[in-house]
Amino acid sequence: MKFGDITHKIIGCAMKVHSTLGNGFQEVIYQRALAIEMNKQGLSFVREMKMEIYYEGEHIGSRQVDFFVEKLIMVELKAVIKLEDVHLAQAMNYCQVYNLPIGLLINFGSRRLEYKRVYNLNHPENKDYKKRQK
Repeated sequence: MKFGDITHKIIGCAMKVHSTLGNGFQEVIYQRALAIEMNKQGLSFVREMKMEIYYEGEHIGSRQVDFFVEKLIMVELKAVIKLEDVHLAQAMNYCQVYNLPIGLLINFGSRRLEYKRVYNLNHPENKDYKKRQK
């Protein structure tokens, strides 16, 4: 996949952070450490980027994504014991609302780093991925 190299780099950065800090910190600590690692890897990103949400053309609110990487990939961080379906649904919704092809959901709160690639199946970039899922 076109975004595989970038997501691989991001996940590698998250693994380094988790192996160094372990679990048990608040999300903001992991966010700061991940920013340092992504800078080291030469990834461009915006941290806590405010994104507007529209419903049928009307503004209904905004949401801050933890990271918007390479102007392509939304990264949502968690620091919970276990990722739940609601966390995955939230990340998937962000990809759809922001019309992004892919996002990452990363959890630093468990003993082992958890991560999920989240695909917006309605995005034109994912038409081949959608076919493979059938």
